Amino acid sequence: MDLIIKGGRVVDPANGLDGVADVLILDGRIARVERGLEPPEGTPAVEAAGKVVAPGFIDLHVHLREPGEEYKETVATGTRAAAAGGFTAVVAMANTLPVNDTRAVTDYILAQARADGVVRVYPVGAVSKGLRGEELAELGELAEAGCVAYSDDGQPVMDSALLRRALEYAQAFAKPIISHAEDAHLAADGVMHEGFVSTDLGLRGIPAAAEEVMVARDIALAELTGTPIHIAHVSTAGAVRLIRDAKGRGVPVTAEVTPHHLLLTDEAVRGFDPNTKMKPPLRGKRDVEALREALADGTLDAIATDHAPHALADKEVEYDLAAFGIVGLETAVPLGLTHLVREGVLDLPAFIARLTVGPARILDLPLGTLSPGAPGDVTVLDLDRELVIDPSRFYSRSRNTPFGGWRCVGAPWMTIVGGRVVMWERVIKGGTR
Repeated sequence: MDLIIKGGRVVDPANGLDGVADVLILDGRIARVERGLEPPEGTPAVEAAGKVVAPGFIDLHVHLREPGEEYKETVATGTRAAAAGGFTAVVAMANTLPVNDTRAVTDYILAQARADGVVRVYPVGAVSKGLRGEELAELGELAEAGCVAYSDDGQPVMDSALLRRALEYAQAFAKPIISHAEDAHLAADGVMHEGFVSTDLGLRGIPAAAEEVMVARDIALAELTGTPIHIAHVSTAGAVRLIRDAKGRGVPVTAEVTPHHLLLTDEAVRGFDPNTKMKPPLRGKRDVEALREALADGTLDAIATDHAPHALADKEVEYDLAAFGIVGLETAVPLGLTHLVREGVLDLPAFIARLTVGPARILDLPLGTLSPGAPGDVTVLDLDRELVIDPSRFYSRSRNTPFGGWRCVGAPWMTIVGGRVVMWERVIKGGTR
């Protein structure tokens, strides 16, 4: 597909670009980025004056639920939600039903993405068969099928010897391990952060140490094997200190943080809204401050949503019984522009970097840049657009968010994948809710 995007503020952190320019896409790939481009005759044009033009955003932590739990989400609905949220690529976790621990499941996910998806889908294969943490999955087969990483996300790999073997095998296929860093014994049957609020509410707590002891273990194994490990959904100040120290020693560790862990504390649980229940849980104010500082200084490499859709029946129950997780694909960018960029936690190029070149480098994806020859994936932002988050308008099949009613300034205006406009002003081109 051919397209020229004219007159926008081009922000491409991978190339250090920040200025007004045109972006020309030919045959689905970036051709040139410069002022005053004259495209081939007949090339469709998008007038982007006053908008921000960035490399396509990548969400490296998404649960699409298909196969097996299509009542929560499908590849079709999940990728439409991604496009509506400004994402041109999503990385799909392995905890489907059946688990993505074989080539057949990976093939199915990729086939569904080709048939019904509107953004790029990169599957993650399981570390262990059935996510049981007892026996390694066929890591080589999963890599050959198209998996970009391995993870038992949703379940921690408690057996350190098994994780060591997984790291050693993963090195042969140049794939990182994505760690759900949680000590299952310390977390036990907790439902929120262990602290004053949990005591006050009479809810079972999950201590910060449940995350931190596993982050320390994962770093030690990455240092031992030399294989990259990526820490998912970091939530505590202690975990940040461990990751910062490890990076300083040259350990191949990267990390992500979610918008909800950057914007909410455990005080949000006081209303017993099941949409505030997630893993890891919302932590204390000191943790949020540490996460924001670490995102700004690069200790945390990426923002990821951990988009975890659930049906109403999974959430509209007592807090103790509700499912963990919230949706995030359609809220992450407006929330980030409003509460991270406008509030001065990150400048705009740094925010864009955490959604583009950061995720691309972690998983060695050929994305996250507007360099000539790169895929023609572009996210266009309207920094002045005002909106109120309305879950009833989500493209996602699920509505489980604590951010309903939040007012935001700044949002995705257009999403372009391979030179094809897939979303314009919240309307998915050729798609339905």
